[in-house]
Amino acid sequence: MNNLPIITLSTKVHRNEYQLLIGFKHDRAFIEIVRHLPGAKWSATLKSWYMKNTPEHLEQLNTVFKGLAFIDSGKLLDKPVPSPNTFPTKQKRQLTDEQRHLLNNFYKYLQGKRYSKSTVDVYSFMLADFIEFNTHKDLKTLTSRDVELFIESVFLKRNYSISTQRQFISAVKLFIVFYPYTSIDNLALTRPKKSKKLPTVLSPEEMIAIIQYTRNIKHRAILTLIYSAGLRIGELLHLKLNDFNLNRKQLHIKSGKGRKDRYVTLADSFIPLLKNYLITYNPNSYFVEGPEGKPYSDSSIRKVLSRSCREAGIYKKVTPHTLRHSYATHLLENGVGLRHIQELLGHSKPETTMIYTHVARKDLLDITSPLDTAVKQLSKNGDNADQKFLLS
Repeated sequence: MNNLPIITLSTKVHRNEYQLLIGFKHDRAFIEIVRHLPGAKWSATLKSWYMKNTPEHLEQLNTVFKGLAFIDSGKLLDKPVPSPNTFPTKQKRQLTDEQRHLLNNFYKYLQGKRYSKSTVDVYSFMLADFIEFNTHKDLKTLTSRDVELFIESVFLKRNYSISTQRQFISAVKLFIVFYPYTSIDNLALTRPKKSKKLPTVLSPEEMIAIIQYTRNIKHRAILTLIYSAGLRIGELLHLKLNDFNLNRKQLHIKSGKGRKDRYVTLADSFIPLLKNYLITYNPNSYFVEGPEGKPYSDSSIRKVLSRSCREAGIYKKVTPHTLRHSYATHLLENGVGLRHIQELLGHSKPETTMIYTHVARKDLLDITSPLDTAVKQLSKNGDNADQKFLLS
């Protein structure tokens, strides 16, 4: 654990729902981080911070506290989740000792595969949920239909996202490799197709307006670096000062998504702002620091960005990842090749980068609408007032 403070996660019924209780010794920095997490609340009754018990919130907690604390989620395997039909009154999962032992070994199996802490926790959580749903069945008799029934009875009722369902299928596929005695057919398990939504992209003028309306120098440095280097928000939060090489105008991104390192270029126009910020705030270790020198919280950055967009008169939905989408799209529009953009973004597959070709299609966007052609043609046909057609 490297002497990191411990955060203990457990579950409890509160306000007619199962909640994730976030337990830690009194720490102002941790309180500030949790306070800004979407959906996190303080309960005077429970004397604890809590969030709704979902895989997304579990993954979010692991991401936010990565490197700051050791998250002990062992109790989650022994606690219940909402029943698909009626709200339960039981205080523990209905698992046999054999099932609980198997789940603990599956947890260790995932760790041995070197999956991230959040992936290990979420996959184990989902499998415990699935096995509890089928607790009265012998595991060896479980079939692909049991997997489908669980999704139909639990996932759809809880309104889980498609990405969460895909995670569950991935967890089951790993489980049947770990425990090959079930009757679940690996080939019969299919993940639902991802939604093919195009990313929101800001224009260069909108990006400049956002930066101009971000008057605090620390906040301006954060948003400018995310856009100018195409960073994920988690990568920015874990940046350290020794990751910057001003002589080479490079930034070293360490252990990005998929544990991949990469280098990105520092914009010339960003370097004076960076130096001004460093002199003004004098951070000790991290590029941006919260209370007591610990990493900044992602929720604070989201609030800053939201406020700057509002002041700049931009009312579309903008997140920190929108700045990364805009960075990639603007590079493509400026003639940078997809292979280089893939390296700069840290994408494993070129297919991930290809989505920006659907946004940055100047050749398609420059095509004249047939309506404009028809209106212009009508205007050219004569000087008669009746033929001067205007849509307005």
